[in-house]
Amino acid sequence: MGWTAGIKFTPGLLLLLLLPQRDCPRAAHAHSLCYDFTILPKASPGQSWCEAQGQVNEKTFLSYDCGSQEVKSLSLLGEEVNGTRAWQEQMETLRDVGNLLRQQLLDVKREKYTDRDPLPLQGRMLCQCEANGHTHASWQFGSQGQTFLLFDSENRTWKVLHPRGRQMKEKWESDREVTEFFRKISTGDCRSWLESFLVHWEKMLEKTASPTMAPATAQSRAMAITPIAWILLVTVLTSSLLLGLLG
Repeated sequence: MGWTAGIKFTPGLLLLLLLPQRDCPRAAHAHSLCYDFTILPKASPGQSWCEAQGQVNEKTFLSYDCGSQEVKSLSLLGEEVNGTRAWQEQMETLRDVGNLLRQQLLDVKREKYTDRDPLPLQGRMLCQCEANGHTHASWQFGSQGQTFLLFDSENRTWKVLHPRGRQMKEKWESDREVTEFFRKISTGDCRSWLESFLVHWEKMLEKTASPTMAPATAQSRAMAITPIAWILLVTVLTSSLLLGLLG
């Protein structure tokens, strides 16, 4: 199991994985968190061998280099969650996933690609919280924009979509340690991070909505004053007219 030896579990992560799985809190809308990985088996000098991008509700908020461990915030949400516990935990896990996938590519090359280099590997981890509180988690693997292999984390089932995914399925399906690694990250870690990030997401939405509420409030007050002004005006005109007739 040489290609899983580099995976490190912190005490907090181990505790999270041992906890029973639960549904997400009910919300008005569905929410999602995903990470897209691109792994190059043979990177050129100065070229990153692993890059990952994170998205909350399909909005990119971070970019991560697994090799240099450099992370960049790409949105206001990234700035908000930078420095939180969930932010640090995801960095460590993204690094471990990158190392695992890179070693897998090297293993595939030794077993099958004898006269040419393997293609870059693309992977996507996705976790979703539906509005009714139900969850869904999955992995997709492929190359050059084509999906070869699907993993349903909830049911622990693999599905081959292209012949190139058959070897990866056979390798991972027969390895319970790796299968559990994929499952627990997507159903445990990913969902925990999503719940944490959504707290900041909701705060950002409130801040964004606050300025738009002020003009509406001012307008409603102006509209409330207008009838009173008309009544006073009519009263004054009526009084003037009566005084004119009596005079």
